[in-house]
Parts: sequence; C-alpha cells; structure tokens
Amino acid sequence: MKNFDKQKTIETLNNIMELELSGVVRYTHYSLMVYGYNRIPIVSWLKANAQEGLDHATKAGELVTMLGGHPSLKIGSLLETEQHDIGDILRESLEHEAKTAAVYYELLELVDGESVVLEEYAREMIHLEEMHLDEVNKMLRTPGDLEPFQA
Repeated sequence: MKNFDKQKTIETLNNIMELELSGVVRYTHYSLMVYGYNRIPIVSWLKANAQEGLDHATKAGELVTMLGGHPSLKIGSLLETEQHDIGDILRESLEHEAKTAAVYYELLELVDGESVVLEEYAREMIHLEEMHLDEVNKMLRTPGDLEPFQA
C-alpha cells in the first residue's frame, strides 16, 4: 500500500457518509409527502431506501474508524424544492443517487490495487447504487418505453 492516501480515503468515506445520511432525511421526507391511490407501496419503498441509506452510512463510518479516522457529523446538501409529485420525487432521487454513485467511483479509484477490503466495498456499493439508479429510471419510464429515462 505504498501509494495509499489514507487521509483522502477517509475524506471520501466521510463524504459518502454525509451523502448517505442526506438520503435518509430526503427519503424520509419524501415518504411523508406522498398522497394518492398508490401511496402505500411508494411510501414503503421510500422508507426502505431511507433505511438502506442509514445502513450504507454506517458501513462507511465503520471503514473510517478502521482507518483511524473520525466519522463526520455533517450531512450532505438538503435542498427543498417544494415539488412533491411522484415524478418530481423520483427525478430528485435519481439526481441524488447519481451523485452518490460518483463518489463511490472516486473511492474505487483511490483504493484500486491498494486495499482489497476498500476496493471490494466500493465495488459492492457501486453495484447497489447502479441497480438503484436503474430501478428509479424504470419507474420514470412510460409503460412500453424501452429506452432509459433521460433527465
């Protein structure tokens, strides 16, 4: 691990933690703002995403402490758009998830070939984020559309 930048890795993991925690708040807020006939399954899905964000933040924090760092008490950006249509919520979710996935890619670049534990963690989280992005993308499509949703 001669090229391993431990401090930059800790900063990136803390950034991940902050983004994931902002996702917890974001998805919890969204779950409170859903109305209409499809409320129950959508609220359940949003609450599950909030719990997943908390789990992801905890994993990142554990890795920060494994490296001897101090987990951040900050939270990522939370902009209230006042848009609560399901489509608006999903588009905001897509944007947030893409931003989070990009930071996992940054982590992978930092640790690639330097730490198997961190490399595998980054790959696993990228896999989960990419699958989540695909799920949200499919939710934004009109039935019968095969092409991915373009923001």
